[in-house]
Amino acid sequence: MNPTLTSSDNFKETLKQQADIVRIVGDYVKLKKAGAQNFSGLCPFHAEKTPSFSVHATRQFYHCFGCGESGDVFAFIQKVENITFPEAVRLLAQKLGVPMPKVTFSSPEEARNAHLRMALLDVHVRATAFFQDCLRRPEGANAREYLKGRGLDDETIARFRIGYAPDSGFLLRDALRREFDEELLRESGLFSWKEDSSQPSALSTQPQQVLRSAQDDNSVEGSGTNGGPRTADSAGFEPKAKSHEPKAAAAIYSKFRNRVTFPICNDQGKVIAFTGRTLTTDEKAGPKYLNSPETPIYSKSRVLFNLDNAKEAIRKLDYSILVEGQMDCISVYAAGFHNVIASSGTAFTELQAKLLGRFSKNIVVNFDPDTAGARATERTLGLLVEEEFNIRVLTLETGFDPDLFLRRKGKDAYSAALKHSQKYFDYLIDRARAQFPARNADSKVKAVNHLLPHIQRVPSRIVRDELALEISQKLGIDSAVLRQELKHAATNRSATQVKATPEAQITGAERVLIRALASATEMQASGARTSARDGAEEEFDPARQAQYALRSERLYEGLASQSLMEALLEAGTETADVLALPKTEEDRRLLASVLMSEEEELTPETVEGAVRALRRIYLRRRLEEVQLGLQRLGLPLEERQALLHEKVRLKRALMDPGLGEKAS
Repeated sequence: MNPTLTSSDNFKETLKQQADIVRIVGDYVKLKKAGAQNFSGLCPFHAEKTPSFSVHATRQFYHCFGCGESGDVFAFIQKVENITFPEAVRLLAQKLGVPMPKVTFSSPEEARNAHLRMALLDVHVRATAFFQDCLRRPEGANAREYLKGRGLDDETIARFRIGYAPDSGFLLRDALRREFDEELLRESGLFSWKEDSSQPSALSTQPQQVLRSAQDDNSVEGSGTNGGPRTADSAGFEPKAKSHEPKAAAAIYSKFRNRVTFPICNDQGKVIAFTGRTLTTDEKAGPKYLNSPETPIYSKSRVLFNLDNAKEAIRKLDYSILVEGQMDCISVYAAGFHNVIASSGTAFTELQAKLLGRFSKNIVVNFDPDTAGARATERTLGLLVEEEFNIRVLTLETGFDPDLFLRRKGKDAYSAALKHSQKYFDYLIDRARAQFPARNADSKVKAVNHLLPHIQRVPSRIVRDELALEISQKLGIDSAVLRQELKHAATNRSATQVKATPEAQITGAERVLIRALASATEMQASGARTSARDGAEEEFDPARQAQYALRSERLYEGLASQSLMEALLEAGTETADVLALPKTEEDRRLLASVLMSEEEELTPETVEGAVRALRRIYLRRRLEEVQLGLQRLGLPLEERQALLHEKVRLKRALMDPGLGEKAS
C-alpha cells in the first residue's frame, strides 16, 4: 500500500530521495560540472549572462547567487512550472514513473483549482481525439485536401495531432457532455453559449442539428483520468441509439466549426488549447485563425508552440529557430529542422523568453519580412536582448514565409539561409539605413533615435560601446557624440538590478561555523563523520565543536547570521532536511548559499580558527562601544575609570594572536 500525503510526508520524502535533482533541473537548465558536487548554469528565474545558478548533487538542493532563489527539487518544479506544491509532487512522480497516492491540498480553493486543471486536461485529450476522428471521416475531406495542399503528409498530421472541427455547433458538445458536466465544458474554452438558455438558440435550427441527431450523435466513453476511451473505432467514439439532448442543450455550442484544428501543448506535451484555421472565406467564417481563450490551463504568454517536440533538439544543437505561426513551425519541423518553435498567436513575451532560455540562449528569429513582420521581429529582438540571448535574424525573400519558402525552394535552400542569417544589430542597422536612406543630418538623427531604444536594452556596457562604434562607422556619425547619447540613455535605463544578497554581508568565519552546525543533520542522516584530528582518539565532530563555542560564548549575537545560527543551534540533529530548519526565507537562502560554497574541508583547525575570528569581531565591537561611552559628557569618574580599564583589557586581548581565551 502506498503511503499517502493525507497521513504523513513519507511519500514526499521517498519521492525526494529517488529524485536526482541534477537530472530534474537539467531538464530545464543546461548544467555543467563546477566542482566535486556542484553543477552550474544560467538561472531560469532571472536574466543573467554569467552562470550564478548552482545545484548541489549530494545535498540535493539548488541556489542562485544572483537572485537568491534556493530550495529542493519540489521548490524548483513549483517555481519553474508555476504550480502548487501538490501538483509539483504529482509532476515529479510522473517524471520518475512512481504511482501517486491520494493527495491533499492546503485549502479547498487549492484543491478545486488543481482538480479543475486536471479535468480540463482530460477534456482536451478527448477533444483532440474527437477532432482527429472527424478528420478521417467523409466530412473531413475538405480539411484533408487543405492539409495535402500545404504539403503535410500523414506522419506529420499524426505527430502534431491535427484534426477537423465539423461544421456543427453540437457534435463536440454531445461527444463530451456525458463524461464532463456543462460547467467544466464552459471553463474549457472550447465552447460559446447563449446567456438566456430559455430561448432556443439560432444554431438549434440549423440543418446540422438534424444531421447530428440522425447520424453523428456520438459521445466519449471512457474511464476519466484512469484510462482511455472505450474503443468502437480508432478514436473510441461510439454511436448511441438515441439522442440524450437536454431541454436547454443549445445553451452551449462549439467555438471551433468547419476548421482545421492544431492542438497547442505545454512543454510536457499535454494539450491545453487549440488553434482553428477556417476552411471557408465567406463573411460568416470569422477570423482566419481562431485561438482558444485563456483558461486555468492555458495562458498564451507562457506557451511556445512545439516546444514539447523541439526541446531535445534545441539542447542538442544549442540554438532554436523562432517562427510566427503554427503552419510555418510545422513545415520547418517536417523539413527536418526539429529545433523550431512558434510564438503561437501572440507577440513574443518575457515569460516565453525565460521558458525558451532554459534550453538554449542562442536563437535564430525567422519572422515574415513584410512591414508587420519586421515590426514584430524588432519587438521580439528587443525582448530577447534584455534576456541576454545571442540572436541572429533570418530574412527570407520578399513574399516568402518559411512554409512557402520550403515548399517552393526546398530544405537545402532553407538550410543555406539559416547559415547566412544576420547578427542582431547588423539587421537593425540595415533596417535603419533602409528607412532613413538620406545622408543628411536629419536622417542620421532619425536613424539613431530608431536604434537607441534597442541599444539601451543591452545589459553590458562594453557591448554597448562596441555597438556605438559600429553604428557610428556605418551611419557616418561621430562616435563620441553617439557614446554620449548612449550614456544619457543608460542613466534612464530601467534594467533589472539584482539586490544585495544576505550572504554578501557575512564573514568567512560565519560561513565556516554555519557549515559546521549544518553538518549535524548531515551526519545524523548518513551516519558519516568528517575528517579526524591526527592522533585524536575520537572522530572529529565539527557540529559539536561549533555548538559548544557558540552556546557558551554567544559569539553570534549582533551578526548578520544570528537568526540562522540560532535556528541551527535550536534544531541540533532533529531533522535530516537542513534547509527546513531556518524560520525565514532569507535565512533559507543564506544557508543554501553557504552550503553551496563549500570551499574547504571542515577540520578542527578550520572550526577553531572561525571561533577565534568571531571572538576578535566581538572584541572589536565591544571596544567600539567602550570608546563611544568614553565620549559621553559628564561621565562620573568611577565609571570613566572602569571604561578605561576595559579599553586596556580589550586592546591587550586583541593583541593576543591566538585569542585562545573566551571573549566574554
